[in-house]
Amino acid sequence: MTGQLDGRSAVVTGGGRGVGLAIAQALVDAGASVVVADNGTAIDGRGESEEVASAAAAALGETAVPFAGDMSDPTSASALVDLATQEFGRLDIVVNAAAILRDAFVFKGNVDDWNAVIGTNLSAAYYLLAAATPVMRAQAKATEDYDWGRIVNITSTAGFYGNFGQAAYASAKAGLFGLTRVTAMDLARAGITCNAVAPFGRTRVTEIIQPANDFQAEYKDRAMRVSPAHVARFVAYLCAAEAQTITGQLFAVRGREVFLFGQPRPTAHIAKDDADWTPAALHEGVSRELAPHFTDLTTDLEAFNTEPLV
Repeated sequence: MTGQLDGRSAVVTGGGRGVGLAIAQALVDAGASVVVADNGTAIDGRGESEEVASAAAAALGETAVPFAGDMSDPTSASALVDLATQEFGRLDIVVNAAAILRDAFVFKGNVDDWNAVIGTNLSAAYYLLAAATPVMRAQAKATEDYDWGRIVNITSTAGFYGNFGQAAYASAKAGLFGLTRVTAMDLARAGITCNAVAPFGRTRVTEIIQPANDFQAEYKDRAMRVSPAHVARFVAYLCAAEAQTITGQLFAVRGREVFLFGQPRPTAHIAKDDADWTPAALHEGVSRELAPHFTDLTTDLEAFNTEPLV
């Protein structure tokens, strides 16, 4: 994709490590200038280090600059957008990849951990889009036949399948897709696209998996063999001119596989046009018409526990 993004500028949150760094690298390789936003916390969101963003930007080269603000603080979003426009004169691409993880069963979790995960994984994405999209829309209005502007939100299959002990993480990632859909609708007239991508591969999240059984050990072994570069390559494609008509979609990338997910829509229906439902009639209708379509409690680890194409 060399040259596909020449003259474009991007911000990538969580861009100092893992999937975020791989995406920043792919965008730079395609010709974009990138602000690497990463406050350097541990995977649980504790502790900060400006060195993470600085080191990543230095490694990416002269077209990358660091930003070490905490994206769960709304003021950081405005400062990040200001930095991008000051450094590069424009803002074309936003990638929300920052995420933290504080797992606990719902009967053992605490509010502080919930708020921290929602703040970093979901609210921060909204703060950045609220700050960045006015700039992107203004560029669209100022340019005849403007057909650029790309937003990619990095979600997780945990948000759609669920996984044990990940109430906060899964809720945030599911909410991020809701934000993706609305953003795609709100910006369609401006020619700005918004999509969500669930990554599979070697990340800090998979690194800290402590297998409780052979099944989980197999899953971790497979995941650790998948480079995040595959995800980055697809994200860079979504940011290219060829992807102008792709918006509001949910993808997953695992090695050389790209999945398009269906989105929740009614799969079965019951109605009663002659009277209100009684408990007995509801039970009969649900059992006969709806129950055959119920979704089981398969986790995302179980659903994708097959050999990846690497």
